[in-house]
Formats: sequence, C-alpha cells, structure tokens
Amino acid sequence: MNKTILITGGAGFIGSHVVRNFVTKYPDYHIVNLDALTYAGNLENLRDIEEKPHYTFVKADITDALDMFRVFEQYKPDGVIHLAAESHVDRSIADPTAFVMTNVIGTVNLLNAARQIWKDDFIGKRFHHVSTDEVFGALGAEGLFTEETSYDPHSPYSASKASSDHFVRAYHDTYGLPIVLTNCSNNYGPNHFPEKLIPLCIHNILNSQPLPIYGDGKYTRDWLFVIDHATAIDLVFHEGKNGESYNVGGFNEWQNIDLVKELCKQVDEKLGRPAGTAEQLITFVKDRPGHDLRYAIDASKINKELGWYPSVTFEEGLSKTIDWFLNNKEWLESVTSGDYQKYYDKQYKD
Repeated sequence: MNKTILITGGAGFIGSHVVRNFVTKYPDYHIVNLDALTYAGNLENLRDIEEKPHYTFVKADITDALDMFRVFEQYKPDGVIHLAAESHVDRSIADPTAFVMTNVIGTVNLLNAARQIWKDDFIGKRFHHVSTDEVFGALGAEGLFTEETSYDPHSPYSASKASSDHFVRAYHDTYGLPIVLTNCSNNYGPNHFPEKLIPLCIHNILNSQPLPIYGDGKYTRDWLFVIDHATAIDLVFHEGKNGESYNVGGFNEWQNIDLVKELCKQVDEKLGRPAGTAEQLITFVKDRPGHDLRYAIDASKINKELGWYPSVTFEEGLSKTIDWFLNNKEWLESVTSGDYQKYYDKQYKD
C-alpha cells in the first residue's frame, strides 16, 4: 500500500461517505477511520466495507492529545482528512464548551500530531480540513459566499469552526504544513442523523409527528448532496493547491418552508397517499437565538480549477434520500432508539 490516509469522524454522516469512497476507489491506500463514536457516529454506516483488508477502524477522541500522538506514531499517515466535529447549532447553544473542545482543541491536537510525525518532510503529505459556510455569517437577499468573504460567525458552532479554520491556516503560514480547506453548504442524503431538518422530517412524517419549522420558515440554505460532497473532498485532497480553500455548494437555495413542502409532496407520492397529507404536520415553533437568515455558496472556484460540479438537482437528490430512508426503516429505528451504539461493542470491543 503506497499511502496511509487518516480520516477523522469517519463514522459520522459525511465521514462515512468519504470513507466508503476512498476504500472503494483506492485499494492501494490504507484507510484508517478514526472516530470517538459519540451520539452521531454510527459504524453500521460502514458495514459493507469493514472487512476490506486495507481498512482499519480506530476508536479514539481527537480531544486527547496523547492519544492522537499515539495514533499518528502507529499508523504514520501520509494524509489527513479532518471531518470530526460537533456540528449541530442547537447543541452548541446549549453547550458551547463541548464545541470548543472538539472543534478547536481537537483540531490543534491533530495539527500538532501531523507536525510531529512529518517532521518538516512535507513531500507527499496533506492535511485537509473540512469546514462549513456558517463561518462566513449571514447573507441578505443577494450575494454569495466566496473564498474571500470575511469571517463573521454568529453561533458557538460557527465560531468554533471559524477558529479551527484559522488554526489550520496558521499552521500552514507558520510551519509550512501542507493544508487545504473546504467550506461546504448544508449536506443531505443517506445515513443522515435525524436531528437535522431533512431526516427529522422524514422520520416524523413516517411516525405522524409534527414537522417543526423555526420562525416563519423563510430561512434560506444551499443544499449539497452528501455523495457529491464526498467526491469534492476526494478531488480537493488530491488536486487542490496547498494553502488554498475551496467552497463546495450545491447551487440549490431553498427556504426551509419550501423545502419541507417539497419533501412532504414527494413522501406522499412515494407512499401513495393523498396530496397534502404530510403537509398537515407542519408546525411553526419558536425561533432559535442568532438564527442566520441566508447562506449561499459560490462554488465557481472548485468548478473552474478542479472541474467539480454537483451530479444531481435538489429534487433528484431529495428523491434519492427519501427512497433510502423508506428502504432503511430499521436503520432509522436503530438510530432514533440508540441501539446503533451497541454495534461497536459487538463488532470491535474484543
């Protein structure tokens, strides 16, 4: 095997798709998947590749600096794709410190471990930091986030990710660490943990529960199909320029209320129910503090320099996502009940 790639957060929603892509596409790489298996890390997402000879899972927490040094010494990765993060804005409002520990301290621990193991021999090495468009703050009715947009985070989550972005760039500027960054828009797709809007609504429709919509529902987000995001990460990791950042967006701006109505329409059609059945469940709830009105990504840089484009429209990606959840109701029940967390003990603990 000519390279070892360490992927952090590889049992999470986005991470599992990145891991599967790398394990499937690069049989000559040793893929080391490092995850702490907190509430959103689910190894059942990777059952289909866990027996591959060039795949290794390591349970570890990036907030433990000594453990990160141990992992880097043991596996000596040539590349790091850093996806491990606390990512839910609502949780960050309730417990900001957890986000500082994972997103800031955890990232610095990885950067220090990479510096130690690579020892200024950076040929063939790369640290790819995956971040969010929320670091840029909020947009009005017009305009797009570009790679040059000034940072203006508004939530503890986005502030922690902004800080981690700055540390990654600082290690490039100060120590010469070979890094690339990607800032993505809202992801959706198969295996999505049902605390986020789309899987939450699918779950609640199937269980005839209310579909909670913050405020007036006119908050606007750009939506990116997770498999397209995994492809973009692969491309930037291999072909991006050192020190550069790339915005990854789906060119799919939707107001939350319109998105949920489209989701309701598709679910009703797929279940053969009268139009409007699911939409009756929509319930407007009290807005959350510091809620940004609009995010929208300008992905022209990655389009022009690396040739990446989304492979599906939002309606197509949403249809694929709904189909996956309808065909994997056991997975959804396992996640919502917490039973999925027993899988590690069964498969790996010994």
